[in-house]
This record gives sequence, structure tokens and C-alpha cells, in this order.
Amino acid sequence: MAFDLKMTRVLKIVALFETFKGILALFAGAGMFFMTRHSIQLSLGQLVKHLHLDPEQGFSKIIIDAAGNLTDNRIRIIFIFAVLYALMRFVEAYGLWFVRRWAEWFALISGCVYLPIELIELAKGFTWLKIALVVINIVVVLYMAFVLKHNEKAKMLKKHLEPL
Repeated sequence: MAFDLKMTRVLKIVALFETFKGILALFAGAGMFFMTRHSIQLSLGQLVKHLHLDPEQGFSKIIIDAAGNLTDNRIRIIFIFAVLYALMRFVEAYGLWFVRRWAEWFALISGCVYLPIELIELAKGFTWLKIALVVINIVVVLYMAFVLKHNEKAKMLKKHLEPL
């Protein structure tokens, strides 16, 4: 019983982390929606430098260049995707907070989707931010796999003990 309580506490921490990612996405989407194209590109350039990423290479360059080609319609589409992403994170957080099995699967799968991208970016060059993101994601994925495995074992044990 105490073990299940600890698992629930950790799930709530993951739920709070997902909520934070959703709020961050909403702020980023809203920020872009209310900024001009030029100020978006400048802000992204400053953010890339602040994170000690190379603005002339890789994903950073792609994002900064894409920001220079934004139109009002593209900004609206990005805003809509940011809202949808935030809603997805909030739904996941809700499910994890209330210990729903579907949310555990959702967290595992969504974490696995980002791992290859994060690892590719990490292979291009190490920064503390990249390392932290990969480590956090791996920890969450491994923990969700552990929770799902534990719940499956508990379910099977309960099924075998029912006739007794």
C-alpha cells in the first residue's frame, strides 16, 4: 500500500511537469500570436544565444530562418498547434493526477516519441539544457514503463487471488 502511495506521488510530480509544459506552450503560442514577425525572429535569436546554442547550425538555424518567413496565417496556425499541444499536455496531466491507466500509456508513448529527436540533437552537440531534457525524458519514460508493468502484475495477482 505504501509503495502504491509513493507511485501516486511520483505520478503527480509528472502531472505537474506536464502541466508546466502545457502552460509554457500556451505562453509561447500566445507570445507569437501577439508579436510581429520581426520581433519573433529577434526573440528566438536571443533565446538561442541565451541557451548557448549555435544560431548558425542545426535546429536553431532552421527555427530562426523559419521565423523570418512567417506570415500572419502561419502564426495563427502555430498558435492553434500550441493550444492543441497545451490541451494534450493538460489532458495527460489530468489523467496522471487521477491515476488513470490511459494517461500512463499516453505518457509513455508521448515520451518515447520525443526521445529520438532529443538524442539526435544531443549527438549534434552537448549543452546542459539538451542533457537535462534527455535525462528527464528518459526518467519519465522508464518510470511510466515501471508503473505500467507494476500495475499489470498487481492486476494479474488480484485476478489469481479472487477465487480464494
